[in-house]
Amino acid sequence: MDKINAGVAAVKVLEEWGVKHIYGIPGGSINSLMDALLHEKDKINYIQVRHEEVGALAAAMHAKYTGHIGVAFGSAGPGGTYLLNGLYDAREDHVPVLAIVGQFATNGMNMDTFQEMNENPIYADVAIYNRTITTAEQIPHVIDEAIRQAYAKNGVAVVQLPVNLGTFDILAKPFYSAANAHRTFPNPTLHFGDIEAAAKILDASEKTIIYAGIGTRGAGQDVVDLSRKIKAPVAVTGINFDEFDADFEALLGSANRVATKPANEAFPNADTVVFVGNNYPFAEVTNLFENVKNFIQIDINPANLGKRNYNDVTILGDAGEAIRELTKLVQEKPETGWWRANLANIKNWNAYVHKLETKTEGDLQLYQVYHQINTHAEDDAIFSIDVGDVTQTSVRHLHLNPKQMWRTSNLFATMGIGIPGALTAKLDFPTRQVWNLAGDGGFNMVMQDLATEVQYKLPIINVVFSNNQFGFIKDEQEETNSGYIGVEFMGVDFAKIAEGMGAKGYTLTNIGDAKSVFDAALADIAKGETVLIDAKISGDRPIPVEALVLDEKIHDKGAIAAYRERYEAEDLVSLAVYLKAEGIEPEYKAIDLGGF
Repeated sequence: MDKINAGVAAVKVLEEWGVKHIYGIPGGSINSLMDALLHEKDKINYIQVRHEEVGALAAAMHAKYTGHIGVAFGSAGPGGTYLLNGLYDAREDHVPVLAIVGQFATNGMNMDTFQEMNENPIYADVAIYNRTITTAEQIPHVIDEAIRQAYAKNGVAVVQLPVNLGTFDILAKPFYSAANAHRTFPNPTLHFGDIEAAAKILDASEKTIIYAGIGTRGAGQDVVDLSRKIKAPVAVTGINFDEFDADFEALLGSANRVATKPANEAFPNADTVVFVGNNYPFAEVTNLFENVKNFIQIDINPANLGKRNYNDVTILGDAGEAIRELTKLVQEKPETGWWRANLANIKNWNAYVHKLETKTEGDLQLYQVYHQINTHAEDDAIFSIDVGDVTQTSVRHLHLNPKQMWRTSNLFATMGIGIPGALTAKLDFPTRQVWNLAGDGGFNMVMQDLATEVQYKLPIINVVFSNNQFGFIKDEQEETNSGYIGVEFMGVDFAKIAEGMGAKGYTLTNIGDAKSVFDAALADIAKGETVLIDAKISGDRPIPVEALVLDEKIHDKGAIAAYRERYEAEDLVSLAVYLKAEGIEPEYKAIDLGGF
């Protein structure tokens, strides 16, 4: 009877599920998988990263960019545990990832041999499926089951593979995968009584906000249509910025700290919120919805319904379908004072942002770097965003459109995700322009894998915002601590390191040189080079929109003047001014940070 190597059978299962790339580092306890990957090298690409964490983060980001399962592996002991950071990122963002973890051969298991341990408890918390293979015949079946479970439950599946089992031959005939049977649930049928109840509230509401989360991906225009019909500005979660054109006149931005001013000011003044495709993770620990009288939730996941606030109306269903039906039913409103005030506030904020970005004198700040990124980014560019100040500032200063993609570590918020995300983005979308935007803190954690970009000849533009500090944490310590500790560090010549790895390195120190540096970097990218721009920016704190000091009713004039001077906000106007001009009495209340 025909036979097949068990390890090769496992890799063929991956192939049938459409896996194109697998990330990891070889080791003695995973070498049967490595031999199978060698056998199948023409059908699946093994990507040799410099650190297993980068491999797991790349797998997670692959799932975020494409919706397809990401796959990474590590050898027994430290190789596997290094994967955990990326696996937790995938768990928190509910994306499908498979981790294959090596194990000592079965004859040494449970014998306290080298790098041998009970691995299942290590992954019990992170995984929705967690198994140790015990026979060679199980290998393809368990790998197939792991992938099915990861897709079905939008989570992490972990398979521990004793190294000797992958070397055995098994019968070829029983081997198969379930890839051709994979299906997703159809959208729930909308209950039109709920749609009617929501429309009734919206028709009567005077100050509505649409709060669009990740569930509105692919339905951004539907949200815009509803917004314009009922004159309700649109707030977004930080992870959903790329669904809406930055030029949309009613785009408030996001709330809390990784946020923009218009959103933080609008929520305390709203009477109704349409909470659509959203799982805002600070809802219970802030007062964001404290003044809201009517809360309408739309979500496709029953587990999310009523999770973040008391619902006056609940709609189970696809965000786009529900919004389209709601738009048909609601009455079109004429321009309202609420609409005009928020549009004026958004316009004022955008002017402030533009002023910072287009400065031509003074120290180089992060704002002018973003201006060059926006100028040089292609219409369908892909952005991998690290965690820290760069997360916050990218949602303010990247002027995105729905053809572009913006991804980061959303809920787990792990530093160091910029390079892994850029790696997989360029492998997944080789014809599209790819950017890695990172602070020097995050880049320091994973900069060894710049060499991986070079090794695989990936023309990625890496921009490092260097100011020798963990800026986001330093800003927190300014608010909560008696002084600074652990937030400043020695500077590094990243351009020289890049050159040592075979990339093109540029150091940017002056505003006047910004355009020429980015022009040169884009020329290098066109030739297939990997590029790093080390932007030596000032240590200026970005404006804390979660703690605005602009209203004379609640702040003294001296504090307001100091705030305006520090953040170059002389022309920034409070929403209260615009509301009062429309005859609307403002709520003078700030948004709580929520535990930080």
